[in-house]
Amino acid sequence: MKKTALLLSLLTILLFGFKLEKNTTYNVDVNKSSVTWIGRKVTGEHAGGIKIASGKLTTQGKNLKSGNFDLDMTSITCTDLTGEYMDKLVGHLKADDFFGVEKFPSSKFEITYVKPLTKTTANITGNLTIKGITSSITFPASITFKGNTLLAEAKKVLIDRTKFDIRYGSKSFFNLGDKAIDNDFELNIMLIANK
Repeated sequence: MKKTALLLSLLTILLFGFKLEKNTTYNVDVNKSSVTWIGRKVTGEHAGGIKIASGKLTTQGKNLKSGNFDLDMTSITCTDLTGEYMDKLVGHLKADDFFGVEKFPSSKFEITYVKPLTKTTANITGNLTIKGITSSITFPASITFKGNTLLAEAKKVLIDRTKFDIRYGSKSFFNLGDKAIDNDFELNIMLIANK
């Protein structure tokens, strides 16, 4: 009888003695957050940005648990060219050779797993969807809190565009010599989200 009572007491402590931290949702501030890109080719590189349309991040205590964000692909910009050259490049990026924004005006990323590394860093795994094609990617990110604000930042995230059927200028599919464009493009992601 004493053993049963002791066991019940221990079970009660285990079940109710530890305070479970509830989930908290943070909404991404689309005006303060940013996604920038760099695309490289044999003879140089170009850079620009894409606007975030919406997003949210969910935490348990100080641990990121899940989240997602949508990108407005019609907002693609180029920041290293001006005038006619900029217009031509942006027009080409929006065309079917690249992101086909008329048919696919948005892209999205959804977190599927977070592996904490330190108090402020984690490996993020999630599904990236571009042109209606979804592929899993993993990258390191820093996650910090200040008051009611969460900052999640990932730098130099490499995306293989050929996984999303973007093959234009790829040396994997065409013999282009010095006109080849790298398969990987780089994203730098900064999400500022508030409770």
